[in-house]
Amino acid sequence: MEIIPAVDMKDGECVQLVQGDEETAKSYGDPVEAARRWVDEGAERLHVIDLDGAIDGERRNARHVERIVEETDVSVQVGGGIRTVEDAETLFDAGADRVVMGTAAMENPPLVGRVAEHGEVVVSLDARGGEVVVEGWKEGAGVSPVEAARRFEDEGASAFLFTNVDDEGLLEGVSVEPVEELVSAVGVPVIASGGVTTPDDVSALRDAGASAVVIGTAFYEGRMTYDEAVEAGK
Repeated sequence: MEIIPAVDMKDGECVQLVQGDEETAKSYGDPVEAARRWVDEGAERLHVIDLDGAIDGERRNARHVERIVEETDVSVQVGGGIRTVEDAETLFDAGADRVVMGTAAMENPPLVGRVAEHGEVVVSLDARGGEVVVEGWKEGAGVSPVEAARRFEDEGASAFLFTNVDDEGLLEGVSVEPVEELVSAVGVPVIASGGVTTPDDVSALRDAGASAVVIGTAFYEGRMTYDEAVEAGK
């Protein structure tokens, strides 16, 4: 299982939120320094999200994203505020190897296929109470993750990022069943996220069939080291 540290950005700082609530934002300093830290610890891929872009649709952290891509020698998947083919092309041209699309994909599924002509597209399926949520997790999309995934697999998604918003940032563990259900329903890799707190959580998601896991708060709060997560994912 691939272990992918999260570098989420808001207003130019590396932050973590609880269940997407902006009022809970806790800063962990310079996002570029955070990215370098995870690379130094052995990460081979980073999950870089512009939260201002995800929440407001305005990619205010674009320069920080570009620096992370430019100044690290690892694979980077980038999301947050990618609304057009041109947005994605800019990131691919800058060196990102994957783009992560959520709200725009849900609003315009064929956009995924058009972006996929230029590079890998990870479709973000963020769910609360079994329903996909969009617009920075503020609005329900009226479909389940499995229903959405089947459509996007046909459109050319190379992977799915499944985040269980009900668990996100709480440091209380993961819900395995939704991951198992999604893995069983699609033929492309599923990346799991949300609530990962301990090595046992990593192992549980591995056993559920997830190909990778994104870890944020647990790393930043020292609940688990990168090496411990790697060992648990074997």
